[in-house]
Amino acid sequence: MAERNRRTVRDLRRGNRARVLQRLYVDGPLSRQELGPVTGLSSGSISNVVAELSAEGLLEEAGVVDSDGGRPRTLLRVAPDGGLLVGIDIGETRVRVELFDLSLTELARTERLLAQHGYDVERIVAHVRTGVADVLRDAGADPRRLLGIGIGVPGIIERDGPEGPDGTRGAVVHGQTIGWRAVPFEQLLREAVDVPPEVPLFIDNGAKTLGQAEMWFGGGRGAGAAAIALIGSGVGACVDHGDILDEDRTSLALEWGHTTVQLRGRRCRCGSIGCLEAYAGAEALRERWREAGGPLPEDADDETALAALLAAAYPGGDSTPDPVALALLDETAECLGAALADLVNLFLPERILIGGWAGLLLGPRLLPEIRRYANEYALSHAAARTTIEMGRLGPDAVTVGAATLPLADFLTRGGSRPAPGATGAPPRTAVHAVRERHRTPVN
Repeated sequence: MAERNRRTVRDLRRGNRARVLQRLYVDGPLSRQELGPVTGLSSGSISNVVAELSAEGLLEEAGVVDSDGGRPRTLLRVAPDGGLLVGIDIGETRVRVELFDLSLTELARTERLLAQHGYDVERIVAHVRTGVADVLRDAGADPRRLLGIGIGVPGIIERDGPEGPDGTRGAVVHGQTIGWRAVPFEQLLREAVDVPPEVPLFIDNGAKTLGQAEMWFGGGRGAGAAAIALIGSGVGACVDHGDILDEDRTSLALEWGHTTVQLRGRRCRCGSIGCLEAYAGAEALRERWREAGGPLPEDADDETALAALLAAAYPGGDSTPDPVALALLDETAECLGAALADLVNLFLPERILIGGWAGLLLGPRLLPEIRRYANEYALSHAAARTTIEMGRLGPDAVTVGAATLPLADFLTRGGSRPAPGATGAPPRTAVHAVRERHRTPVN
């Protein structure tokens, strides 16, 4: 009984710390007096928690404000230098590694191009290993200050994979389009990356980390339901559904790029036919433009090819647009609009956001037509409730979203450091902590 009571007290203390940290991260800076109503804690509990967190270097003063006739009130905020986070995007064209402080301010970054070697697992692991070492070195950072490493990857993520040498189970990646079949990615990274063993790894689908970043910092803020499309060399999406504080809130990664938009259509790199990715992915656009006679060097990569296609269709000045390029892009807009209509009909999102490096290039030109086609293919009532916009976070959104995975876990644990042997399987409450970042500030 005594042991049970000790656990209960410890859990209560951690919960109080989490409430204060999350609220300050969401709405801060706030005074001690403001923290009481928004956390539901007594003034005594607030004082105790603030004293603890300040002593640990997790909170700092952020100025003072006048009160109504009383003494000025000191504002508090989460200290940016209270810890370090790494976000990694295993993209189609490069591996991007970024180091952040607790405010998600970038401290260092590095990139490794993938064009020559593709998705060779050993080479990807090596890129991650050297990338993490490089950003820590460039920032002069102590690896012991790391709170976790978040990684966005293509494909389906399976939790609780095969047991590793330390007895823990890690994430396994099934990426059919990149040739990854049951790759024990977390275990491979844990063995390769030179960080303290207690630093957790968080691995999730890249479209989901993109969506998490947009929901936290970008165009998804305040939406009860949103779909975020990632358009790069491949195509993916995620859907976030439910109120910010709803315990039943869901965040789903979708293999949206492999929904069918054309019966008996083009062969997709997944092996099927007629997939959205075979029409709207940058790799497919490069091949379609080449097949149509587009002037491309034989070794042109996806980014170069897409830029050339857009330049041919929209040359600017007095130049004549290439009708073949315009027709190809109009077909792409129709395929995207029809596939977005499926998301509208199935999930009833308030907002749809288009992101990914190729989406950010295509969107400014194709967005009006994508909206028009989406409205034609979707149910009218559902379409009338949905806005389709561009994502707001740019090409770094996946790395920022990846970094929020360990950050959310850290906030949920009330600022406690990971224990030795910690794993990166995010607890359910960690997802809620991320979503809470978008709440309307309490006045």
